[in-house]
Amino acid sequence: MSMSLPGRTSRLAAAVGLLALGSTLVACASTSEAAAPLSSAGGSSADSHPEWKKYTFTIGDNGGDGSQELAKITGVFDNAPYKVKFARFTYGPPLVQAAASGDIDLGSVGDVPPITGAAKEYGFKVVAVNRSLRPTQANENIIVPKGSTLKTLADLKGKKLAVPQGSSAHGLALNALKSVGLTPKDVKLVFLDPAAGATAFNTGKVDAWSIWNPQSAIAVKNGARILAKGLPPIDQTSSYYVATDKSLNDKTKRAALTDVLKRLAHEFAWAIKHEDKYAQAISTEEGIPLADAKASLKTFETRVTPVEKSDIAAEQKLADAFLEAGQITKKVDVSSITDNLLPAGYDSSKLKVG
Repeated sequence: MSMSLPGRTSRLAAAVGLLALGSTLVACASTSEAAAPLSSAGGSSADSHPEWKKYTFTIGDNGGDGSQELAKITGVFDNAPYKVKFARFTYGPPLVQAAASGDIDLGSVGDVPPITGAAKEYGFKVVAVNRSLRPTQANENIIVPKGSTLKTLADLKGKKLAVPQGSSAHGLALNALKSVGLTPKDVKLVFLDPAAGATAFNTGKVDAWSIWNPQSAIAVKNGARILAKGLPPIDQTSSYYVATDKSLNDKTKRAALTDVLKRLAHEFAWAIKHEDKYAQAISTEEGIPLADAKASLKTFETRVTPVEKSDIAAEQKLADAFLEAGQITKKVDVSSITDNLLPAGYDSSKLKVG
């Protein structure tokens, strides 16, 4: 028997509530800790683009990725000719819904939310990629509790597997089952958001959990065991930036949004070279001990690039698998929901930062 997530309206209302309660204008930060001059990252000052002063961009923060705290530490938006605020989401599907409705302008999600969002004909586009700096290190896993008798993926047949519906972990579960000849009908998928999934996993109400870090890393630290790692060929290690059509279709606003994305890329490039600050930012945003943030920090470290043909192909394969498994009801053409904001060859790992 599967449980379903709250309906679309309540999830979006919760997301908007988080926006209202948790979003703040980025505070001025000490420039002594700031990244390299913004000009080196393509940032534009207020003097160079006075027409952008009317804009306020809302950035979707997916599960506490450190972006809001890093913005404060680096001061990366301090001289921006627009204002920014952040809205916190616990996982990807509600963030994509908010992007489609225009409640946020930009946000990063896993590989599945763009697919499930496109299947529902939401108005958004995939505009950039967050690539793991360590593509051989899993960002998410299928885990089983301490003492579990399950040894292989095939052992999941007939068992309860907790999954955040429409998330990257949903894609991992689907492809992992398929790799051993199982379908969603062969297991009992229990659709739970991350917090509810943690409770079900810790109290033995489910037999396994498909989930990302830091939740996966924390569970393993407490005795859980990894049944399957979220690595190719059953999973991607990239995530995707999505943006609302409302911003992309306005030429002037699109140019400003590109500037927002480059500044975000710049702060993460800085964070990779200042891991103590990065870990503290994640600890603050996730509400977890600093030691736990440090334990999973490497899986958070990424480089921002344009969407490439290989990304579209990987997403299309995943979309087709979701359709085949009956997890979506409409065929998705990934190329039609792709609209690069960054120039060809852009790579945030090559930025000069202090």
